Parts: sequence; C-alpha cells; structure tokens
Amino acid sequence: MTSTLQINHRNFIVYKFFNSLFTGVSVGSIFVIYSDNIDPSIYSLGGIVLAALMMLVSLMYYKILNNHYFFRISLFVELVLLMMVLYFLIFSYSPFTSLLIYCGYQLSFVFGSYLVRAETLALKNNKILTWVDLSKNAGYLVGLAISFFFYKIIELDFNFQIMNYEIRGLNITDNNLQVYNIHYLLVFLEIVIIYSLVKSFRKEN
Repeated sequence: MTSTLQINHRNFIVYKFFNSLFTGVSVGSIFVIYSDNIDPSIYSLGGIVLAALMMLVSLMYYKILNNHYFFRISLFVELVLLMMVLYFLIFSYSPFTSLLIYCGYQLSFVFGSYLVRAETLALKNNKILTWVDLSKNAGYLVGLAISFFFYKIIELDFNFQIMNYEIRGLNITDNNLQVYNIHYLLVFLEIVIIYSLVKSFRKEN
C-alpha cells in the first residue's frame, strides 16, 4: 500500500492562524521596503508574469490538487518567505533586496488560488472550513495589532530607574529601522508557521 497524507484539522487551523498572523505583521513593512527602490514599470511586468504563471498552475490542477502536492507546495511557499526575511536581515535595504522581496512575494502569490482550491477540497467539511476562515481572520487582525503596538513601543523615548537598573526606551523613529527590527519577529513567526504546517499533515498507509 502507498502512504497518503492526511490533514490534522486542529493543527491545520493553528497553522492558518499563524500564517495570517505573519501577513498581518508584515503588511505594513512591505510598503517601506518597496518605497523608492522599485521602478513602477516593474509592478506592471511583475503582474504580467504573475498572471501567466497562475494560468500555468491552473493547467496543472488535474495533477496537483491532492494532499501530496498541497503539503509540498505550502511548504515551498513558507520556505521562500523564510529565506526572504532572512535575506533582508542579512543584507538590509538596497534596490536589489527590494526587487528580490517583491519577486518572493509574487512567487508566493502564484500559488494563491491553488492553495485555496486545494484547501477546500482537502477539508470538505463546512464546519472545519468555517473554523479555518475564522482562524485566518483572527490571525490577520492580531497580526495587524501586534505590528501597530510594536512600532509604537519601539519609538517610545523614556528613561527611569528601578532598583538601580536604568530602563530606557528604544526611541527608534526611523521607518526603515523600525521595519528592519520587526523582521526578527517575522523570522520567529515563519519558523512557527513551518513547524505547525509540518504537524498539520500525517502519513497514513
């Protein structure tokens, strides 16, 4: 007998929460990274390539709409995002870094429609799909809230002492530096996402 992949619904719901949490935390940083570093024509060219690749993926649905490819493509997308945030932390801001991150996000968008289709077919149960969508929306909202408070907290400027320990605010007000620092959180989140994704699928003979 060949082994097949089955989805652990509870773990998958957790995975979708953190997946959307990452999106909520990162959404504001993208505009800062792209700002003044990418020629507007690149967005048009990127959109053309994206649409073409999405059509190509659609033509392969007959082969890849199953749990085997669902897991591997999901893992591939998450690994691309992990490499992307790590690259940004290592090489920081540059036109090439902005272009690379743009390409990374576009690559993940290529499989967007496929992942939605595969998720619906794999889960089937209306109640589970409801919980998955609730988890997505909750994760996105929490992610947005985390990013808002993160930016506000690191720009605080204060200085006081407690039991001879001096406590200072970070006073980071530069947008570029704020976005750079939140990428440490994004790396942690992406590792959690990959772990929860792997735990969401199990082999059954």
